[in-house]
Amino acid sequence: MTPAPIAAPIDGLHHITAISGPAQENLDLYTTRLDTRLIKKTVNFDAPQMYHLYYGAQDARPGSVLTFFNRETTARGQAGTGAAQAFAYAVAPEALERWQARLGGTRFARFGAEGLALQDPHGQAFEIIATQAQSVWGEFHSATLWLADPVPTARILTEVFGYSFAGEERGADGTRSRFQLPGDAPGRTLDIWRSDRPVQARPGPGTIHHIAFRARDVAHQQALREALLACGEQVTEVKDRQYFKAIYFREPGGVLFEIATDGPGFAVDEPMAHLGEALKLPAQYEPRRTELEASLPALVTR
Repeated sequence: MTPAPIAAPIDGLHHITAISGPAQENLDLYTTRLDTRLIKKTVNFDAPQMYHLYYGAQDARPGSVLTFFNRETTARGQAGTGAAQAFAYAVAPEALERWQARLGGTRFARFGAEGLALQDPHGQAFEIIATQAQSVWGEFHSATLWLADPVPTARILTEVFGYSFAGEERGADGTRSRFQLPGDAPGRTLDIWRSDRPVQARPGPGTIHHIAFRARDVAHQQALREALLACGEQVTEVKDRQYFKAIYFREPGGVLFEIATDGPGFAVDEPMAHLGEALKLPAQYEPRRTELEASLPALVTR
């Protein structure tokens, strides 16, 4: 891969998209038990027969947005190499005990910070990590990629996205490498996990579909796209996702990466005070609204 100059550092994580089982169970956990806000209720752009639910901080800021393609099935996928493994929320150190009392989980120490490892009802691994940095609930601390060979991915992160290598820790059954962006944006940390006992990822409920990084605007996004193309990456054209513009590529380790713009934001089609209350459809599906509303399961916000 030919190194390309950094267009401008990525601004951290924009959102993370995972796959869940039944939508109501997913909604109950992330709004009732985890206290994140339902900020958008829509459908999958490519499969409108399933919900696409978005959760985040109260103000729906980039760097806090967790979305799910909601499948009405009890089948599960398999986390493993070639995919993102887990995401982590940031909390103040004094809040960690409270979250453990509420959710259970297993305590761990990593790169000098205490954390809590958890799993949602559909098998998705997630973490809550104590940090001294000021944050609001719902903001991401980090995400973890599970890769067979971290080196090619690390080059993309450092030479194009603007990350710096921040250390390595050896665990009981693998090695974790940490990369961080400058500044204090939410989700500025990315870990790469290399397991001694690799398992091939299999998509399905309980797995992460893709990781989305922040571009400030379309000009920043385009500069990053050109830098990736110069590295030989196969990057899509810009896609309009209603709340942001997006480009996609599969990084060398197999993980689907997205770069999403901050704007226009989630208040573009409903007021900030009423985010997530109405079913919002992509324009191409509006003619099918009656059909889709009848086929999608009713959701109860508790």
